[in-house]
Amino acid sequence: MAVDSDVAPIIIKRKKVSGGDGHHGGAWKVAYADFVTAMMAFFLLMWLLNATTEKQRKGLADYFSPTVAISRVSGGGDGSLNGESMFSENTLPKMGRGATSLRPTAERAASGAMRGSEDAGAQSGNLDAQSQEGAGDQQLKEVEEILMGLGGESNVADELMRHIVTKVTDEGLVVELFATRDVPLYDEDDQPTELLRALSGVIARTSSIVTNAVAIEGHTGAYPLVLARNPSWDISSRMADGFRQMLLRDGMPDERIARVTAHADREPSVENPMDERNQRLEIVFLRDI
Repeated sequence: MAVDSDVAPIIIKRKKVSGGDGHHGGAWKVAYADFVTAMMAFFLLMWLLNATTEKQRKGLADYFSPTVAISRVSGGGDGSLNGESMFSENTLPKMGRGATSLRPTAERAASGAMRGSEDAGAQSGNLDAQSQEGAGDQQLKEVEEILMGLGGESNVADELMRHIVTKVTDEGLVVELFATRDVPLYDEDDQPTELLRALSGVIARTSSIVTNAVAIEGHTGAYPLVLARNPSWDISSRMADGFRQMLLRDGMPDERIARVTAHADREPSVENPMDERNQRLEIVFLRDI
């Protein structure tokens, strides 16, 4: 049978693929994903550094570099356990920065502050001081509760409580008496209002439950710059000394008043320096030292 010579033969070419090179695999995707993740973390870090304040950044830095001791009970040793034993009942608590061994070496004894019976006496004195300090803080807390009506038996009327703010500081209990736009502490003639007289009586009666010394501080708001002379110093001084005299008339002993200070408009209570809220008196029940 004859073959038609006009039809081209069909040729099938088969290509054998043994395997792809490295760039055809999936390993580069993992590396690229790690790179993208690292870049995202980097830009996120840069954004956080730009969006936070210096105080916030310092707090973050302190969080990752804590200064709290790892071992709460230390025997004063220089080993990895920072003591003589891994059991707290066999470890002598370290006093200050010195050694605490009952028979210390010359090097340890040189760095120790107290040993033997001196340690016991010092610990007893510290406990007594802490006990007295705790009792004093409790008395100041009672004064605060009476003034703010937290105990449910406050003698302070509601209209008076609106003008009283208390806070506890390192110096002691601060009782702040402040004016408002509708109820000032002084009238147009710089005379104390009935509100301030009533507040003076409340402070004098409440202070009788403690024996702490008292400091009186006067504050005013700012005055217009067009004035030739800033009267805030004179006014805050008269406020503080006038309230001292009011407390004396209400029965507070003169020897309990430790100081009378005028701050003028240098320590505003609110952002607006001319706001009436900045006119205030601060009575500080000082901590017993």
